[in-house]
Amino acid sequence: MSKEDLIKRNCAEIINEGKIKGFMKRGFAYCGYECSGEIHLGHLVTILKLLDLQKAGIKVKVLLADWHTWLNQKGDWKFVNTQVNHWEKGFKAFGLKTEIIKGTSFQKKPDYFEDILKLALKLTVNRGVRAMQEVARNIENAKISQIIYPLMQIEDVKKLGINFVVGGLDQRKIYALGIDQGKEIGLQECVYLFTPIIPSLKGPGSKMSSSDESSLISIRDSKEVIKKKIKKAYCKKGDKENNPLLLIAKLIIFSKFGKLDVKRDDKFGGNLNFDSYEKLEKAFESGKLHSADLKQGVAGALEKIIAPIRMGWK
Repeated sequence: MSKEDLIKRNCAEIINEGKIKGFMKRGFAYCGYECSGEIHLGHLVTILKLLDLQKAGIKVKVLLADWHTWLNQKGDWKFVNTQVNHWEKGFKAFGLKTEIIKGTSFQKKPDYFEDILKLALKLTVNRGVRAMQEVARNIENAKISQIIYPLMQIEDVKKLGINFVVGGLDQRKIYALGIDQGKEIGLQECVYLFTPIIPSLKGPGSKMSSSDESSLISIRDSKEVIKKKIKKAYCKKGDKENNPLLLIAKLIIFSKFGKLDVKRDDKFGGNLNFDSYEKLEKAFESGKLHSADLKQGVAGALEKIIAPIRMGWK
């Protein structure tokens, strides 16, 4: 796989795709994370994308967005600071070679907030609320702080000197503001890499969320907990559109290993070995691969991925 294909794989959408080759020679990549709750598989999707960029020779920065976490009403500063330490430890356990930056280390400077005010002059309240719809709680009663949030996210990209912006598809409306209004603050041109959102383990209608442990698999979950959660996960026979396990396989397992092995008794047809996601999806859709067997294979592969991270955490 070429470096460019490595950068593009498993993206739901890419903006400014034609700029990839040029930025590969000199660019920086980044992803920012609200530090609240557990680091889970949804976060692992973007972390694996950062690893793809790293393998392509691009330097990576991770923003632990402590001020954003507070502005989005996830907790008081005692909670936020505890979470930042927790997340920093988690990222180090991943083995990602990155510069880890705390938001408050640069966001208090006067020129930073001058740019925020420039953006605020151009932004309507309605547009600000729409930008936050996918990432804020209780958007019907949004606070002004939650409208400031996306403006800071745009300014972060400028101040950190980023050319490759990584985020889940739920971040698209925020970065669209930067594309539309970035000239007001001299925002550099960027490639935006949006990854798919893994749905809740409980099924269609919501995403994995740090505020609902039954919806996710954490990087600190034990082997037994992983098996238990996967066993309970939504996995309707033949339904590939809303299946969290298929998306976990595609975005995480095949990205990491390039294959998925499913162990089965001979009386059920023997072991199955898939060397591409497309073959796995076809087997599940046709009924050749039973839901219980898919769950067993996914749980085993996830344990192989999470076990060394869990050990590195200790």
